[in-house]
Amino acid sequence: MSLQQSFGTEKTQDFVAGYLEALALVERLHRLLLDVIKDEFERLGILEVNPVQALLLFNIGDNEVTAGELKSRGYYQGSNVSYNLKKLVELGYMHHKRCEIDRRSVRVRLTEKGRKIRDVVAALFARHADGLRKLELLGPEGFDTINGALRRMERYWSDQIRYIY
Repeated sequence: MSLQQSFGTEKTQDFVAGYLEALALVERLHRLLLDVIKDEFERLGILEVNPVQALLLFNIGDNEVTAGELKSRGYYQGSNVSYNLKKLVELGYMHHKRCEIDRRSVRVRLTEKGRKIRDVVAALFARHADGLRKLELLGPEGFDTINGALRRMERYWSDQIRYIY
């Protein structure tokens, strides 16, 4: 079966092309986000934390979580969450302790050192948001539109995964 047969009419082909472009953009944006964090850390001389680890610290914030909770949020696909958490504990960015209820589970939270990294990432994101606003590249309505569309795609994909099993 050819691609043209798979995608049907020209209108359908245009929709598929738009979908594929959106997928490529999401993937590229994630890679660019990691590059932006890497560049900021290099500029500041922060070399022992990689961008994925910095995002882990940022997303944990003031919470105490398990590795399983981080994995289930789905932020770190393609990276080894357990390895990165272990590394962050070894480097003093996180505290860890066994869960009293389930001894197999380990709970982690940021140390003061980890909160400093979180704050660097938060400041970077705030600076970028301010730049987008000042340059009028995106306003609140633009983010509402983008976020709404991405949430609908997330729900659709989640539903597709659930129906497979």
